[in-house]
Amino acid sequence: MRILIYSYNYYPEPIGIAPLMTELAEGFVKRGHQVRVVTGMPNYPERKIYDEYKGKFFLTEELNGVTVQRSYIYIKGSKPGVLDRLLLDGSFIVSSLWQAFNGWKPDVIFATTPPILISLPVSFYGLFSNSSVVLNIQDIVSEAAVRVGLVKKDSWIVRIAQAVEKLAYLKAAKISVIAEDFVTNLVEQGVSPDRLVCIPNWVDLNFIRPLNKNNQFREEHNLQDKFVVVYSGNIALTQGLETVVKAAVSLKEKSEICFVILGEEKARQQLKECCDKYQADNVLLLPLVPREKLPEMLSAADIGLVIQKKTVTAFNLPSKIPVILASGRPIVASVPDTGTAIRVVSESGGGIVVTPEDSQALAEAILELYENPEKLEQLGQQGRKYAEENFGSKNALNSYEALFTEILNLKEEGRRKKKKGKRKEEEG
Repeated sequence: MRILIYSYNYYPEPIGIAPLMTELAEGFVKRGHQVRVVTGMPNYPERKIYDEYKGKFFLTEELNGVTVQRSYIYIKGSKPGVLDRLLLDGSFIVSSLWQAFNGWKPDVIFATTPPILISLPVSFYGLFSNSSVVLNIQDIVSEAAVRVGLVKKDSWIVRIAQAVEKLAYLKAAKISVIAEDFVTNLVEQGVSPDRLVCIPNWVDLNFIRPLNKNNQFREEHNLQDKFVVVYSGNIALTQGLETVVKAAVSLKEKSEICFVILGEEKARQQLKECCDKYQADNVLLLPLVPREKLPEMLSAADIGLVIQKKTVTAFNLPSKIPVILASGRPIVASVPDTGTAIRVVSESGGGIVVTPEDSQALAEAILELYENPEKLEQLGQQGRKYAEENFGSKNALNSYEALFTEILNLKEEGRRKKKKGKRKEEEG
């Protein structure tokens, strides 16, 4: 099978959708499929082109059997405004089309959103190449932008996003979502249930696994005798890390407890101002670790944090939840009381859920686990077991392979029926 993955992010970007698409592409190659990836120049999460890719408009490289075709993107600043974001997405729409046409015609195009505008070149190329399009929805842009306060509900940008979303849903052969709550939302928008399939995001369970807590990460940062609470990832509008800083301040008398927050440079600088304001000297701010050191960093933690604001999209599942569960470390999740995040953490038995933006509740949950090492261990083990049963990359590969095969079989059956009908017309 020839598979084209159309994704704005890919390796070597360390967080977000990039690791997932990389694992999916390389997994398909190992199963004997031909895979090429159309993607942008690496820039996430710092929102600046990586040094080794600067000054390039197009670049094609072979990585672990995958043909990776990169194209130019417009980047301006670490926190782009609405116009900058449109220019960023628009640049990728135009430049990526060249790379899409610059290669063999795929049987299936797997496109991941957001950004939703990626569906425009995908639909165009799918029509030209007669390829079936599977749209993978990680978030519903029109709703997410309103919830985090980026735009108003009745703005022209939201109306355009909704129109593009409807067009994308219409043109896709199938729509894959990462949680059942997405299915409910899309059905309410008029999408037929038989065009929807739920395939959760995955984790490479051989790569992300429980390791010795006393490792090099702890040694490098003088954390050997500390109870380490870690948040790693995007420091953006959907997070409320001031809540973590306030929780840390309330636990300062417990000198063994140390908070470690890993994120991109500019966001760390802003968070440092917050730490200075509250005199949170028990918070350590660090850069994101490279992908290959992620298992070690996760295992160095006693607790992994998942932090969201009250207004975050309720049906979205933060990718860090499966990852922390797979690492065998308990989660303290400060998330809304409805939606996917609270459901998964609760079902897993691998964590504690507290009210979002409530620093006191967050501090109390951390203190409870600090004072109960047996419960800490139990939650970690339960979380790992749940990850093995629900988030294995092998399960995701099996599901997508079966989905693509089903689509191609239905397409071939349609061709045969059409050919048979034409023959009857000629005979008649």
